[in-house]
Amino acid sequence: MAESLTWLAAIPILIGAAAGGWALRRAWRLRIEERLPWMLGGWAILIATLLWPAWVLGAARGPFIAVALIPAGVLAVVTSGATVKAARADGNGRNNDQSLAPEPLERPSTAWRTILRWLLAGPIGMIAAMAVGVCYAVWVPGEPQTRLLISGLMVPVLWGGAMAWTLADSRILRATAMLAGVTLICFTAAILRGFA
Repeated sequence: MAESLTWLAAIPILIGAAAGGWALRRAWRLRIEERLPWMLGGWAILIATLLWPAWVLGAARGPFIAVALIPAGVLAVVTSGATVKAARADGNGRNNDQSLAPEPLERPSTAWRTILRWLLAGPIGMIAAMAVGVCYAVWVPGEPQTRLLISGLMVPVLWGGAMAWTLADSRILRATAMLAGVTLICFTAAILRGFA
């Protein structure tokens, strides 16, 4: 019975992951002023797809199955639009198909941008990851030991993701707003639930 329920739950998880990935992909292709609704919708779908299996499959099995299936659904959306482009010729007219190095970002760097970027990648990213972990431990049902274990495992993964994103994103104020917003929302949600 449990195995058949897992297989039945896998289908809506994959559909939710594909829908969230599609919304984020559409936001990526739009102009900056048109991106926000699609980005919020995509992340909301992905978070809901991560959380609802906890009530259907159990507090431990549900999120783990969702974490395993969500990347597969998003990857299917991303690879559906993959194209193979011809290698560009270099200045001498030769094909530069042997070089796999990415082109560097041509943007002037200042001292305050560098300091803020490393603050975001280090302590601020860690605080945001801890806020998500605390919010998960407070809100997701299940045994307290299981919730604490999963949230403890989530924190380094989320911190690594925040670090990679803030170092790669050229718009540093967007990363600052996103990390600060996530921290504020998650800690507020945990406090409302009774965490102190």
